[in-house]
Amino acid sequence: MIQFRARTPRWIIIVIDLLIAAFALLLSYLIRFDLHTEYSIFQKEWEVLSKSIFLYFSIKFCVFYALKIHRGLVRYTSTQDLRRILIASAISSLIFFILSVIRMNFIDGFYLFPMTILIMEFIFSLTFMAGSRFVIKLLYLESIKLKLVKENVLIYGAGTMGLITKRTIEEDTRNNQVAIGFIDNNYKLVGNRIDGLPIYSPDKILELQEQLNITKLIISIRNPADDQLNKVIENCLEAGIRVQKVPDPKTWVNGELSALQIVKIPIEDLLGRAPIALNQEKLRTSLSNRTILVTGAAGSIGSGLVLELLSHHPKKIILLDQAESPLYDLENQLRQLETETLLEVVIGDVSSLNRMRKIFDVFRPQIIFHAAAYKHVPMMENNPSEAIQTNILGTKHLVDLACEYHAEKFIFISTDKAVNPTNVMGASKRIAEMYAQQKNKIGSTQFITTRFGNVLGSNGSVIPLFQKQIENGGPVTVTDERITRFFMTIPEACQLVLEAFSMGEGGEIFVFDMGESIKIIDLAKKMIQLSGLELNKDISIKITGMRPGEKLYEELLADEENTLATHHPKILIAKTRENSSQLGQEIDALIALFNEQNNQEIVLKMKEIVPEFISQNSTFEKLD
Repeated sequence: MIQFRARTPRWIIIVIDLLIAAFALLLSYLIRFDLHTEYSIFQKEWEVLSKSIFLYFSIKFCVFYALKIHRGLVRYTSTQDLRRILIASAISSLIFFILSVIRMNFIDGFYLFPMTILIMEFIFSLTFMAGSRFVIKLLYLESIKLKLVKENVLIYGAGTMGLITKRTIEEDTRNNQVAIGFIDNNYKLVGNRIDGLPIYSPDKILELQEQLNITKLIISIRNPADDQLNKVIENCLEAGIRVQKVPDPKTWVNGELSALQIVKIPIEDLLGRAPIALNQEKLRTSLSNRTILVTGAAGSIGSGLVLELLSHHPKKIILLDQAESPLYDLENQLRQLETETLLEVVIGDVSSLNRMRKIFDVFRPQIIFHAAAYKHVPMMENNPSEAIQTNILGTKHLVDLACEYHAEKFIFISTDKAVNPTNVMGASKRIAEMYAQQKNKIGSTQFITTRFGNVLGSNGSVIPLFQKQIENGGPVTVTDERITRFFMTIPEACQLVLEAFSMGEGGEIFVFDMGESIKIIDLAKKMIQLSGLELNKDISIKITGMRPGEKLYEELLADEENTLATHHPKILIAKTRENSSQLGQEIDALIALFNEQNNQEIVLKMKEIVPEFISQNSTFEKLD
């Protein structure tokens, strides 16, 4: 095996380059004389050449040294190195041409080198110098990879990104991956070759794994169709093939892909759906030049909403949250964006009426997106008074102030757990929904409620929990094998909220199409596989039992509700029963129980306000 020194002395590189140049000059003369001629003719040519050969080497040396073509590490030759070699060769030939003209016209009537020699010498010198570097680089890469056990890789996408991925893998000496082919959904490409590798149909993945021992698939296509992507990944997981993806080219450093940027595919890519087409013109009209308040701005939905809102150029956005560090991080992120929208960062608790009144008095928000809430079911089951304080009292303050200060629209971010609630958190959100609906009948402010299920990657959701458990070696904990949940991505949730804002006229509860519910245990298994691990060998799943207030299946509509279609296929309007005329007094009575901190009395009152609230797996079941 060829052994490469860590660092070859630079003078050796210079000597080799000069020897290559000399060989290129000699070859040029041989070709000029058809590789054979009389000795006397060679002797005559040498008499002319001998007077300029020292000058030839001197010029070559000076130009090569000035452009530092010897400074690049040959085994890491790049396009920049080739560019310097091209410029050096061109400059040298130009100097030879100028000196030839001077010698011919002003010295002895001979050219320094004949024109045909100059042209051939330039071509040969450039070719041999560049070629020698590529040969050394190829030998070096092969010598490194021979030390490693090869890992056969398929690339999904036979386009430009796929080709770049293939070459990046080949040039990376830090891994043992070998690209052996492409797969592509364009059947016109199947059977052809690109950069020497065959293109296969995605349907052949299982067959290819058996024949070629495929261990990894790299997704290198910008916007694959969701159904096609999911089918490919399902086939890979079935065959035990690990799946990775190439990030968006916008994230590539200096426009170049690094092998380190190729990472495992996130579970969100499998569960997310096609982008939502929003009524951009209507949104721009509704949001442009408006002052907008976003509560819970540092949370997953809140921060996602802020980013979406900025694209519609509002006049000002007030970012309200009580979480100092996340709000600080969000502020730093937004300050890096180029936006004309004024950003006001405010720390405050929505349950503090004085603080909220001050914010309304100073900023006079015209549109409110209320995303601040406590959302963790088990924690609220153990702390009902705090659920009342934030989810109900906080919402009540904001609703009342929106009416008082004549805000145009108030969008309340609710949850599917408010439907037939089985826990304190869901019941608190349902009561807040009811209050906003009640107030919609009073004054000019339009109150709109949006409901959706679990958001992928949101703070405290199951996805980050599973990821952490997998990284720690397991076990991955699932409360029950039967439990299912609806999921959507943060961008999808935020886009649907904006669309509901755009179409809402007040009093509606918008329900989002969450797609098919997903078994949590299946989600856990898929995440384990996507991490390149084998279930029950590398990591296990542990069933822990249902948590307080948790239910097996989430719902988006209550028993007494039905829906109306809207112009958007993914958004429906829930029709709910009429609220009690005494709702305001009942909520005030509930809030008053906060001071007593009596959980039993609080939950009992909540059940009176929301009769469909039936506790599950909770100490409060006895109150039903």
